[in-house]
Amino acid sequence: LPSDEDMGNSEVGHNALEAGRVFDQGAKLVDAALTSGAVWDSPVWKSLIAGRTLHLLGLLSNGGVHSNVAHLDTLIDRAAQDGVKRLRVHVLTDGRDVSPRSALDFVGPLEAKLAKWSTDGRDFRIASGAGRMIATMDRYGADWAMVERGWRCHVEGEGAPFRSATEAIKSYYDAFPTMDDQFVTPFVVVDDDGPLGRITDGDSVLLFNFRGDRAVEISQAFEETTFEAFPRRRPDVFYAGMMQYDGDTFLPRSFLVSPPSIDDTVGEYLVKAGIRTLACSETQKFGHVTYFFNGNRSGKLDDQLERYVEVPSDRRSYAERPWMKAAEITDAVIDGFGQADHVRLNYANGDMVGHTGDLAATVLAVEAVDLQVGRLIAAVRQAEGVLLVTADHGNADEMWMKDKNGKVVVNAGGSPVPKTSHTLNPVPFWAYDPTGRLALRAAVGRQGIAAVGTTILELCGVAAPADYVPGLLEPAR
Repeated sequence: LPSDEDMGNSEVGHNALEAGRVFDQGAKLVDAALTSGAVWDSPVWKSLIAGRTLHLLGLLSNGGVHSNVAHLDTLIDRAAQDGVKRLRVHVLTDGRDVSPRSALDFVGPLEAKLAKWSTDGRDFRIASGAGRMIATMDRYGADWAMVERGWRCHVEGEGAPFRSATEAIKSYYDAFPTMDDQFVTPFVVVDDDGPLGRITDGDSVLLFNFRGDRAVEISQAFEETTFEAFPRRRPDVFYAGMMQYDGDTFLPRSFLVSPPSIDDTVGEYLVKAGIRTLACSETQKFGHVTYFFNGNRSGKLDDQLERYVEVPSDRRSYAERPWMKAAEITDAVIDGFGQADHVRLNYANGDMVGHTGDLAATVLAVEAVDLQVGRLIAAVRQAEGVLLVTADHGNADEMWMKDKNGKVVVNAGGSPVPKTSHTLNPVPFWAYDPTGRLALRAAVGRQGIAAVGTTILELCGVAAPADYVPGLLEPAR
């Protein structure tokens, strides 16, 4: 990550868990590429600025998980300097990796920047917008209707009409005083002639998100010739991503910054050693224990040695069903114990329900996971195995916003402001060994989660590579 002040996220966390090392990730790679200016002479950037209209689409946020508004600012400034005359921004409001109702803090400065550049024949505007959990940013095929809503909004100009994005956000806040920015109703900015920014033939489109999981599906909609997820008019545009989001399918074909190259993963070493693996989670985290865990590669490393089990997620607010699919995941894992030497699973509850900002629901979510971990402990004891419990980042551990002095922030009514984003807190690591054969490594100190990858290999009897960080366990004395 760019700094220790940047909160962790699922991609970075799972990459570290499976790599035994820490690689520079999307945010840091994009920072470096934009700062050095390396991207501006690339054929991709030249093609983007050659379009009739340059459309910039992505998450309007400084959360640093999927995007960074500083990258958008740099892109806009450079586009103006490079002679782009017509530019449209399609914003996805956050409220998840940043404060729940902070959209105006991002939309206002963006509108001012675009207005500043709209001189000397330039026409730079916000064209459309929606909440990130309503449109465009679905992942793992959980809800293609989200992507379709985004397509209708950004491409076709279908949505609630407003004269500005600020007006749209204020209207949403007035209509839904308890809802946060994740769920902003799709809107389009219009003038007397209609929508300002439909995407049409001859235009260019850059998705400025750098993280892949919630960028793949909208990229498929723009690039795939054979596409059946929803009916679409596919404009003839030049499409590019900030990064390549899926290296196996080469999606998208054009991108500004090369993604991290993660090699020699835990999964590769397990396969080479003939270790049978079971990976299981529900849809919302399935790609985390497969794609992210395999170094951002799709599919299995070995069809004979690996089994992947996906439990379909509910398609409704997770605050309404905070237990999610924890029980079903546990069922599948325990059923698979006899056919696997190594099992990895992800309970989505603490993260997905934590993102709602609903404290009562999050308490239930954590209690549901507690119950299922108890079942795992009993099953591991019977199998004489070892159970490792950790997290890829924080979330449910801190449910109220705090100021720089650590004091809880309250709203005008005196109630604490919910925190819907990840946290900067260290994550725990617990090891359960019913046989008493293992102990925490002497003088292990404060380690990062990359050490878990080394520990997995060592528990499976596989020697960790020399460039892996030290493991966390050793034989008991």
